[in-house]
Amino acid sequence: MQKAPTRAIFDVITDFLATSPSPERLLAYHFPDDLQKRADYLIEKNGEGDLTIDEQKELDDFVQADEMMTLLKVKTKLRLKKDNP
Repeated sequence: MQKAPTRAIFDVITDFLATSPSPERLLAYHFPDDLQKRADYLIEKNGEGDLTIDEQKELDDFVQADEMMTLLKVKTKLRLKKDNP
């Protein structure tokens, strides 16, 4: 499995956010297929206890990116709910 470029996930997310997506586009956002496949691979390999140090750092980036996007989506949903009671 080919390694994703270092911090690629943050580049992809910030490129998406720089487009000023609508709340609906933001809520529908998901990682591109190639990066999702890489994350899935790292998660599986981690479950087997076979990650290298670099792979662990890469997986940590995916986890942080996922947590950030989850928080952003929750805040967006709350804002939409507040704006449209």
